[in-house]
Amino acid sequence: MPTTVVRTRIPDASAQTLWDWHLRPGAFDRLVPPWHRLDVLQHADPLVDGAIARFRVRVGPLRWTWEAHHRDVHAPAGFVDEARRGPFAAWTHHHRFRDDGGAAVLEDEIHWRAPYGPLGWLATPWLRAELDRMFAYRHHITAADLADHARYADRPRLRVGVTGASGLVGRSLAAFLSTGGHTVVRFVRREAGPGEIRWDPTGAGVSPADLQGLDAIVHLAGEPIAGRWTAARKARIVRSRVDGTAAVARAMAAATDGPRVLVSASAFGLYGDRRDPVDESAPPGHGFLADTAVAWEAAADPARAAGIRVVHPRIGLVLDGHDGVLPAMAPAFQLGLGGPLGDGRQGFPWVARDDLVAMLHDALWDDTWHGPFNAVGPAPCDQRTFARALGRALGRPAFVPVPAAPLRWIAGEAAALALEGAPVRAGVLHTRGFRWRFTEPEAACRAALGRPPRTA
Repeated sequence: MPTTVVRTRIPDASAQTLWDWHLRPGAFDRLVPPWHRLDVLQHADPLVDGAIARFRVRVGPLRWTWEAHHRDVHAPAGFVDEARRGPFAAWTHHHRFRDDGGAAVLEDEIHWRAPYGPLGWLATPWLRAELDRMFAYRHHITAADLADHARYADRPRLRVGVTGASGLVGRSLAAFLSTGGHTVVRFVRREAGPGEIRWDPTGAGVSPADLQGLDAIVHLAGEPIAGRWTAARKARIVRSRVDGTAAVARAMAAATDGPRVLVSASAFGLYGDRRDPVDESAPPGHGFLADTAVAWEAAADPARAAGIRVVHPRIGLVLDGHDGVLPAMAPAFQLGLGGPLGDGRQGFPWVARDDLVAMLHDALWDDTWHGPFNAVGPAPCDQRTFARALGRALGRPAFVPVPAAPLRWIAGEAAALALEGAPVRAGVLHTRGFRWRFTEPEAACRAALGRPPRTA
């Protein structure tokens, strides 16, 4: 039976730290690689002998239900799960946590067997490689998240409201905060359940009374901007951002014992289409995206006027293997048809998903942090440079240009998303000493898409 063993020593941690992290809500979500398609049907909560977890696994057109039964649960040493249903003929996973002289050792040992039959036999080498890259990702995430949480371990845990918690960034942020011991309260448009607040971002807003007891709100909700921009679509894009932000800001201003920090999303589109590098001191640009971002930030004025600390992350193009720009671009590159869009000189301010999560987390804590910051990678990047980085990450060429004219014909005004941009500098983050997990786009693409790091 094949065996996969991955072991990582994590400084300034303990077996108890690892145990606590793994048992908190959100841990499993943090550990699922972004290139995997997996839906949680049932958590093993509480984690005790006999607990069962169920997942739906998707690989291309194939679907399986994975059912894991837990045993040998011993805090803080670890636990074992065995798959009773799923794509593998056999699966026993030992999760081990131990102390090692001021550090913790995280060990995953998996005994597995490929599905029965000739296809399973042929798939064994691929499965071995896939497990290696999956658990390398899991260990990287665990160590990096623990390091981020450790910087604020001496501070009280927070109750954080999150709008847009079902989106790309909101999902990751909610899981990250939960594993740090914080309480996440999600804003929902349907009838609210436990741990939720009902709101109507373009109508009745949110009741100030519902915000009582929250320490902060991270406001990420907004109509997606991808797709053709009709007049009605543009109106929805603007209204979802401006009205939703104003509703949150007004409720915070009126709340008694309500949150005193608002981290309210904005976008790098505020700078318009420019060729010279810009930082947070640059004036707004022109066009639909710039005008929308200006109104979006101004909508938080009621909270500012009430003395609430307001921070605006001007978010770049988020790199994630599951959603966003990478899944849209990668297929063409994998076919060898990738390359620059238009002349390729337009700014392409990327940011790795988990770096963005860490930026939002940091913004919650520092009482001196006010106003906008560019939530992007550490150095300006143009589209041509990014295309080459993505090509290297996928092991494909990146020289097939996509002319501007057909993009404008297909997407209309929304072609600005691909053909316009600005080389955005992360001035505030550099000043504050932020430490990026990914300092250049190729490494961020490799991590998001599950490609091994490039060796020298």
